[in-house]
Amino acid sequence: MIVLVGAAVGGTLWWLLSDPALTAPGPGSPGSAGAGTARGEILRTALAAGAGVGAAVTLMLAFRRQRQQEIAAAHATHDATERRVTELYTKAVEQLGSDKAAVRLGGLYALERLAQDNPGHRQTIVNVICAYLRMPYTPPDPVPAPDPGRDRREALRAARRRYQAARAGAPLSADPAPQRESGDREGELQVRLTAQRILTAHLRDDRPAGQRSTLPAALSFWEGMSLDLTGATLIDFYLTGGHVTEAVFIGATFTGVTTFAYTTFTRDATFREATFTGITTFAEATFAGNATFAGATFTEGALFVEVTFIGHTTFRGATFAGNAWFIEATFTEGASFLEATFTGETWFDEATFAGNATFAEVTFVGDATFREATFTRHATFRGATFTRHATFAGATFTEGARLGGAVAVDPAADHAWPEGWRLETTPEGAGRLVREETDGDPALWA
Repeated sequence: MIVLVGAAVGGTLWWLLSDPALTAPGPGSPGSAGAGTARGEILRTALAAGAGVGAAVTLMLAFRRQRQQEIAAAHATHDATERRVTELYTKAVEQLGSDKAAVRLGGLYALERLAQDNPGHRQTIVNVICAYLRMPYTPPDPVPAPDPGRDRREALRAARRRYQAARAGAPLSADPAPQRESGDREGELQVRLTAQRILTAHLRDDRPAGQRSTLPAALSFWEGMSLDLTGATLIDFYLTGGHVTEAVFIGATFTGVTTFAYTTFTRDATFREATFTGITTFAEATFAGNATFAGATFTEGALFVEVTFIGHTTFRGATFAGNAWFIEATFTEGASFLEATFTGETWFDEATFAGNATFAEVTFVGDATFREATFTRHATFRGATFTRHATFAGATFTEGARLGGAVAVDPAADHAWPEGWRLETTPEGAGRLVREETDGDPALWA
């Protein structure tokens, strides 16, 4: 560029100096003085223009050189940061493989800090923590309950051994040292509880649901995270007010109290074949994608009060050993409870089923109530078994209820069936649901 500018200026000067009309006017010519003045003006103008262009080009080149240096420095800084992050990440993951619980705890806290400072690496670190929780785990043996009588007997036996050893003049053998549990299971329990707390603390969004688009999120909230805890053993898992993108808990075991209250799952949530051994609550949770609880087992109470299921929902083959509350739950798409078993009391009061609702072959061992429930599409209870009290008082069926083949084990109980259905006593003494207009004809059951 400089060469081109210099050539242009030089060419202009050569033209000006070599032009006979400007450089050699005749002696005494009337225009000789004017020509000389014009030549000087043109020369000054050309030189000034050349100087200006040269300065502009020099400034442009300096800016370009500075820009290139800034880009190179930014790349160098980014590369150095990535190398540092990689080093810290590698070291933390190595700590998780230590046989010492304290070292593993240090690795978890290092990963947490790394994720907090580097949002682009958060999902990777969440995946590592989930992978750790998916590893096989044996809980520590329960601590035996206090037994004053047993402790007194052991103290008397120890005193007797010391007395006998003193009389015989023999040294008293030391009591065997208590054996540490294999793999320090108590320490591993603390490591796992810490891993769970890291996940639940950073997946919690404390903003009101209606203001999440306007209020800034807390710095500790890791938005857009997915969880894969397939087959994991989770102890007292508390995710209240959480916000999870996709959640996979296939075959997971939840021990103790489990809560997903007020949690939002923005994509699919899968709890297929999961086992919940304590009180479980999903109260006011929102499932924006499909929700799968097929084959899940709830050994104690299960609360799904005011839960919103936006996608397809299935509890097919699920077992509820305790009470189950689905009061005011909303099912926007189809909801299937096919072949599920409810051992305790079951409440679907004021629940809303906007899609097809399937309760075919379901077994209700305890009371089953659907008071003021709303069924907008098909509602199927074919082959269901109601062992105790069943009521559909105030329930609304837009497209009718289908209870053909359903059985009430105790026909004398105070049942309230959907309009158009009645009980017909079988020779075995049970009650069979038939349409009032069928007059007991099985061919007309629906």
